[in-house]
Amino acid sequence: MRDAITTLIRNYDITGRYLDRDALDSLKSYFNTGTARVAAAGIINANAASIVKQAGSQLFDEIPELIRPGGNAYTTRRYAACLRDMDYYLRYASYALVAGNNDLLDERVLQGLRETYNSLGVPIGPTVIGIQIMKNIVKEQVAAAGIEDTSFIDQPFDYMTRELSEKDI
Repeated sequence: MRDAITTLIRNYDITGRYLDRDALDSLKSYFNTGTARVAAAGIINANAASIVKQAGSQLFDEIPELIRPGGNAYTTRRYAACLRDMDYYLRYASYALVAGNNDLLDERVLQGLRETYNSLGVPIGPTVIGIQIMKNIVKEQVAAAGIEDTSFIDQPFDYMTRELSEKDI
């Protein structure tokens, strides 16, 4: 698992280059948001259960057919599996926030996930909506904690939804 710093240095090392202005600006940006990233991860950690519960409720309000008979979240077991998966996405998003790097999302969450969901008949659209709902809840909570610029929170959530969303081939 790499963070923004080790990834940047690795890329420059592989090409045998010194850190240039772009690299230094990237490092500066990462360090300038460091305290906010750690604070956001703390907020997620302290409120994870309620974030997932609220996001699940909102998702099922928006797409009620998921919890009706025949829906993919119908039955207690499937409902619990949906919330469990949302919790995974939230936890790994918090790791990516602190790391300032989305590589670990590929390594730990996204590789093979689309194929697994498709083979199990799990709809990806509602998963994407649920991730975006969690992003919005986290941004609200982080803003309420006094962090003015919450744009860095978009990165891991948007990355997951982009990677899970249907792509043109």
